Amino acid sequence: MTYLRAGRKIVGRGLSMQCHTLSRIAFLLVLVPSLSAQSTGLISQVRSLAWAKEVQKAQEVIERHRTGQKQITPEWVAAVSWLARGASFAEQWDVAEKYGNEAYEGSLQLLKKRPLDADSYLPTALGASIEVLGRVYDVRGDHAAAVKFLSQQYANYKGTSIEARLQKNLLSLSLEGKPFPGLESEQYLGQRPPTLAAVKGKVVLFYFWAHWCGDCKRQMPVLKELYEEYGERGLVIIGPTRLYGYVARGEEATRQQELDYLKNAYQQRHPIPSWMGVPVSTQSFLHFGVSTTPTLVLVDRSGIVRLYNPGTLSYGELAGRIEQLLS
Repeated sequence: MTYLRAGRKIVGRGLSMQCHTLSRIAFLLVLVPSLSAQSTGLISQVRSLAWAKEVQKAQEVIERHRTGQKQITPEWVAAVSWLARGASFAEQWDVAEKYGNEAYEGSLQLLKKRPLDADSYLPTALGASIEVLGRVYDVRGDHAAAVKFLSQQYANYKGTSIEARLQKNLLSLSLEGKPFPGLESEQYLGQRPPTLAAVKGKVVLFYFWAHWCGDCKRQMPVLKELYEEYGERGLVIIGPTRLYGYVARGEEATRQQELDYLKNAYQQRHPIPSWMGVPVSTQSFLHFGVSTTPTLVLVDRSGIVRLYNPGTLSYGELAGRIEQLLS
């Protein structure tokens, strides 16, 4: 899956490091431990261990560097938040809670002195810690507390770079089983997307995607296969997207230039099928918490959300659910 932050794509919510600086940073970490949490080296190391679910090793790294950590910094709380996420991936919830709380409290202390979006580290730390603590509530059986906590955090940080991320986590716990809340469309690509009234009584798969997203390009053949199999039986696929302020190779673009790119150069390489309406709206992405692309939302014939999934799904995973709803 691919993550978003402030309209630009990043992988794993961390800053990448130029290869030629790795040895120099490693040398500094050995000689000057107090600098370790101020570099991207520590974040990168803990992030890699988190994705690998190497929780004990990640803990050892954090605790080894803690003695040289003289003050709380955005880099430090970002590294700690990655340990919390890694523990949640491995379902080690006591560890996740411990370091999630540390990253959360540290972030709040830093916010007394600086705006949230002053750099990329503090939003990473705060967003990840809230995400982890929400999951801790839920897996321990207090679903209501998890929804309440995430709702409060979403209200607190609406309008910041972590708005969509918090909404994603809130909707992951609360959207399924509720009526589909509607979809805004500022513009559209190809044929005009159908209204919700027009698809009433059909099963609808909403596929939120981005033009730069590699996972979205890999998801698209799955959608084509699904439509070929189930389109005549009542499956409708709608593919909302949004504008990001740039086009191919990250070249900055105005709204009209990006829209022209999607309608022309992008379409030539990645044709949008005629059966998929494509509403274009930034607000819809915020409303549906799309901080991960693709995000898939499956709605039944009665307009009730039956699946909210940030990330890709296979043909088999989607087909099984669609078959049930069509039957």
